[in-house]
Amino acid sequence: MFRALVSRIIDWANFRYMRQALAVADSDVRKLIHDPVELFTRMVQPTLWLVIFGQVLGRTHAIPSGGISYLAFLCPGILGQSVLFGAIFYGISLIWERDLGIVQKFLSSPAPRSALVLGRALSSTVRGLCQMVFVYLLAYLLQIRLRFEALPLLQVALAVMFGAAVFSTFSLIVACLVKSRERFMGIGQVLTMPLFFASNAIYPISLMPKWLQFLSKANPLCYQVDAMRSLMVVGGESTFGVAHDFQMLMIAFAIMLAVATKLYPRIVT
Repeated sequence: MFRALVSRIIDWANFRYMRQALAVADSDVRKLIHDPVELFTRMVQPTLWLVIFGQVLGRTHAIPSGGISYLAFLCPGILGQSVLFGAIFYGISLIWERDLGIVQKFLSSPAPRSALVLGRALSSTVRGLCQMVFVYLLAYLLQIRLRFEALPLLQVALAVMFGAAVFSTFSLIVACLVKSRERFMGIGQVLTMPLFFASNAIYPISLMPKWLQFLSKANPLCYQVDAMRSLMVVGGESTFGVAHDFQMLMIAFAIMLAVATKLYPRIVT
């Protein structure tokens, strides 16, 4: 009887925790629904990369693409790039909300700090999934051979969600440390290019010099793109193994969540 009571308490606590996290996510998603302009502007970049860069560079045959067309090789990388660029500047909303007093209200609530951070990470996954739908549609129009079976689609969606959660939580960490919109934008711009170019998004890791190959193994974008390349494209292959890719993404998110939870109250001090 005691064990059953403890089990019910744990279940109730977990339900309450997730309800608090989802409440934070819901508030962010509502803002996105009422102002979807950001999503439309972020569709420009993947269009330019796939329609112009991918088609031109694919004609040169300069980059090995593992038995698939370069455009097919590039497509998962551009989806990963879209998720990265959308999530890495997510932390600026935290600075805006601090200036409006919204963050202080959240911090004064009984919700655990980790639930507040998790809720923001969950809301960022909605943006990532919207970008996924657009990239799939664009790839279909460009006649890239994609996999549309239910399981691969769900796995790609999961990879997108993990990637968005990792980079948005990393963005929150930066926002907690710098606390200034201008400084945050500068640091965000500095971080995006190294993360993108030190990954397998537009070329295989084997083309990198040895020191960059070593650094790329600490880049979550590499594992996100590697998983999506295998799951998304007909004939695509994973370098590290899909299970290993998801394992590394989960580890990265757990680390980011723990650090962001620790630093979250600093945004108002």
